[in-house]
Amino acid sequence: MTNRDYYEILGVEKSSSDADIKKAYRKMAMKYHPDRNKGDASAEKKFKEASEAYEVLRDPQKRARYDQFGHAGVNGGPGGFGGGGVDFDGMGFEDIFSRFSDIFGGSFFGEEFGGSRGRSRASRQPGTPGSDMKIRMPLELDEVAFGTEKKLKIKKQVVCDKCSGTGAETDSDFETCGTCNGMGEVRQVTRTMLGQMMNVQVCPTCQGDGRIIKNKCTKCSGEGRVKGEETVKINIPSGVSNGNYITLRGQGNAGRRGGQAGDLIVLIEEKEHEKFEREGNNIYYNLNLSIPDAVLGTEVEVPTLKGKAKLKIEPGTQPGRLLRMAGKGIIGLNNSGTGDQLLRVNVYMPKTLSEKEKKSIESLKGSENFDPVNMKKEKGFFSKMKDVFS
Repeated sequence: MTNRDYYEILGVEKSSSDADIKKAYRKMAMKYHPDRNKGDASAEKKFKEASEAYEVLRDPQKRARYDQFGHAGVNGGPGGFGGGGVDFDGMGFEDIFSRFSDIFGGSFFGEEFGGSRGRSRASRQPGTPGSDMKIRMPLELDEVAFGTEKKLKIKKQVVCDKCSGTGAETDSDFETCGTCNGMGEVRQVTRTMLGQMMNVQVCPTCQGDGRIIKNKCTKCSGEGRVKGEETVKINIPSGVSNGNYITLRGQGNAGRRGGQAGDLIVLIEEKEHEKFEREGNNIYYNLNLSIPDAVLGTEVEVPTLKGKAKLKIEPGTQPGRLLRMAGKGIIGLNNSGTGDQLLRVNVYMPKTLSEKEKKSIESLKGSENFDPVNMKKEKGFFSKMKDVFS
């Protein structure tokens, strides 16, 4: 997967329309096509970079994730975030062309480059690809806030260690498939009123391998894979949210007879915290104060995602006020900024009072500073309160 900017690769602006992006990719694909640049490794690299860029930018959801998070939003590599990107480094040209057949059409291969090119077995991934796997990853709020690394034991299909995934007892236990002559596919030509039509299908005899196993591996019965267990390391970036997912390429079920392994898709589930509520990269905490502390001011110790911190409460702090502790929230995805911890002030009202407490409260009735009409008149208020609660 390239680290270059996808818009820069295609030579378009971020505001470009889908049609402009499509046109730009077709132009680059034509320019760096392998038939026009035989043996040119640089042209091959540019062709695959353009294909990777178009794969992301042609999809509205992938494009939106890329615009917001950059490569991490579509990175499918180990520890990457978001998923949905495609690594074209391991794909043949024909695989890429077939993926974008909607913009090239038949003329791209026929008229311009001398007809359709069948894939030989050497250019095709052997075996059958393995299936993808999905797992749920519950995370605590502090793990979401700062990122974490998880190690999980995954039960899945793994490569057979006896035959190394070939499915045969020995390397010499193969013979070329007589049905497809090693091509892995069979073609049938039919005549229609529109002319000759060619139908290409996977060879039913060898299932696309192009060869037959004479003596199958006794451990995997010729599958090249067995049930097993592997430990997978997952890097969780900070700032992920509930419903986000991480795609680990090639960490899913092993393919049949050497086929490419599937992907492991990790779905993020954010656990509810007993003290904090999350809103974006900010977290909220309910701070309960007594009447004397709210009126006279105090210093309190409050929990944070990294432990505890002391906070000064100013005299006369009103119920419902939000106090901000800057930088005590969640580190945003791709270090896009750190949120704050916000404290909602709640003043506790006792349901029962002792006789002494009742008299103290009653003595405040009629006090100018306790009259809501005269809230703005604060002269002498705090000194009076100190006398009452002392």
